[in-house]
Amino acid sequence: MSNGGQPTIVSIARRAGVSTASVSRVLNGQGARRDTTERVRRAAAELGYVPNAVARSLKDGRTRQLTFAVPDIGNPVYVAMVRAIQAVTKAAGYRLLLHSTDAVAEDELAVLRSLGDRTSDGLILCPIRITDAHLAALASAAGPVVVIGSLPEPGPVDSVRADSVAGAALAVRHLYETGRRRIAYIGGPSDTVPGHNRDLGYRAALAECGLPHDPDLVVHTDFGIEQGRAAAERLLPARPDAVFCANDQLALGAAHALLAHGLRIPHDLAVAGMDDSTLAQAGWPPLTSVDLGSAERGRRAARMLLDRLEVPAGNPLLPAPRTTTTPPRLVVRASTAPATDPRR
Repeated sequence: MSNGGQPTIVSIARRAGVSTASVSRVLNGQGARRDTTERVRRAAAELGYVPNAVARSLKDGRTRQLTFAVPDIGNPVYVAMVRAIQAVTKAAGYRLLLHSTDAVAEDELAVLRSLGDRTSDGLILCPIRITDAHLAALASAAGPVVVIGSLPEPGPVDSVRADSVAGAALAVRHLYETGRRRIAYIGGPSDTVPGHNRDLGYRAALAECGLPHDPDLVVHTDFGIEQGRAAAERLLPARPDAVFCANDQLALGAAHALLAHGLRIPHDLAVAGMDDSTLAQAGWPPLTSVDLGSAERGRRAARMLLDRLEVPAGNPLLPAPRTTTTPPRLVVRASTAPATDPRR
């Protein structure tokens, strides 16, 4: 272009030899003859035309952007979710915005309120605590929201949950079946949804196996590798023969502490985690872990959000909030070899 500015409909029409109305139809994805469409697109490319996404969003009320808010962008679980969500939303023509809340309730509530600013068309939220303020904000959200996590039923919005109770029980029963009888537990904060549910699963499995619940074998802490290391140090005086951890970060930290004390895994103590993240697969020895379907939860949440975006609010065809659950699956690796292993 002679003036070095952004091409206009007029300049594209002049280059293509068609009317401005034809250019408008082609650029807005409306019907036009094939030869006209080809000429307009060729002229637009030659002139360096870039679609104005902001103007288009003002016209149709859509930003073509979605937000994914997570408590910890460093946790491999959420990385797996991001990849799965983006694959679904990108195929549908949406950009994905990532927001880290650091598990701060006020930040999560602010993200929910921001839907009213029309900076994105919808939100996938991963809160680890659900308060009355969360429920109220979800019920009054200005756009569609899907929660990855457990909501009271009936929930105010769609949700995708993992069965952490059953998953924790799977891990504890497995440790019992390998011959362990003093099974310690490193759990997350009791006031969080995953911390509470995994504790329930641990207790239920102990009762099922006929083992007592020993408070000396339980430590609750924040989710994280360093927290797992410190918790394992606190448990050693109680002489456990296995440690079940509420996520793989805690399990990896616990394994580091045990190895630092010269203990052999699994020969002296077995270690199991939850989430079956890349940390479990990369640890040494590789960690037995419970797969809670992180990527699948992300895929389901993305599809549910897109379903909501396709049906305008207030439409009688809009379904009631839905809940779906991904089943847990135990993935056994070298960190939990049987207690009868001849190498012990």
